[in-house]
Amino acid sequence: MHKKLFIPGPVEVAPDVLAKMATPMVGHRSQDATALQKSISEKLQKLMFTENTILLSTSSGTGLMEAAIRCCTRKRAAVFSVGSFGDRWYEIAKFNNIEADKFSSEPGQPTTPEMVEEALKTGKYDVVTVQHNETSSGIMNPVQAIGEVVKKYDDVLFLVDAVSSLGGAKIEVDAWGIDICITSTQKCLGLPPGLSLCSISDRAYEAAKQKEFRGFYLDLVKLYDRVKKSHQYPSTPSLSHMFALDYQLDRIINEEGIENRFDRHTKLANILRAWAEKHFSLFAAPECRSNTVTCINNTINFDFADLNKKLAERGFTISNGYGKFKDITFRIATMAECKEKDLLELLGAIDDILGLEI
Repeated sequence: MHKKLFIPGPVEVAPDVLAKMATPMVGHRSQDATALQKSISEKLQKLMFTENTILLSTSSGTGLMEAAIRCCTRKRAAVFSVGSFGDRWYEIAKFNNIEADKFSSEPGQPTTPEMVEEALKTGKYDVVTVQHNETSSGIMNPVQAIGEVVKKYDDVLFLVDAVSSLGGAKIEVDAWGIDICITSTQKCLGLPPGLSLCSISDRAYEAAKQKEFRGFYLDLVKLYDRVKKSHQYPSTPSLSHMFALDYQLDRIINEEGIENRFDRHTKLANILRAWAEKHFSLFAAPECRSNTVTCINNTINFDFADLNKKLAERGFTISNGYGKFKDITFRIATMAECKEKDLLELLGAIDDILGLEI
């Protein structure tokens, strides 16, 4: 029996989107491939509210995170973390021999503009990395306000991980001053895993050109130059994902509507948060709660493995807490194609299994 996924990725994929993965191949150097890439870029620019160049990578989002911090950090990176995936930026920097410092918030608290200001006024940094949405803690950071701080420093680049939120929350890349905004297909975009993408500003491109050693496969300058020249890539891309992404972007923009999609994610998050606060409590502070994944404190100390086993028998699965918050929290995602009916069925099943008061 298929279990409906309420985990922070991969997500449920609509059958017609999944079917597009089986589109017959074309030559990746053909005009058909060029037209496909151009179509995807134009649609992503609408979804991301940007005029910046779009790059695709046949990798997880971590691949483009590595590309961004390796290619763009000329001096030192200020890495801000509100959980495990913020920590990942720092680990990536360390293993790429990039000078970096990590600034961690207290559990459940966001990265604040004041924290970023305090770091940047030292003059030590030319890159800032921030999670827009952190799945381990259910935090959505105030990226717009942070962007206003970064804008005051002309030589500082703003790199944002929106892997678990782009397509489910409004991110105005250009207005917020984001130089590189990264996401992956298996979260709010509602596709299978295997493809990541980013927008990249001309500022970031020019900064990357100053670096001698940028890697090979994930060299942003090489990717940018090839896309600008031909809407193609130096290495073979995942055409199957590209066919599905192009189709899905049409569904998002023309069928559901971009703003409607954001509103649906917000509505689902509000339903889930109200339920969680009735029976448990929420991990993230009120001002920074995610609209795509909710992290809930296990205040009644139920056995998570047993709950998920019984949920599986009813056709659902949710996520345990992540890292050091395993078992003391649990997470429910409401991403991509999730509907209110699906969420209410899940919550009803949890109520029944745990004997929660309706």
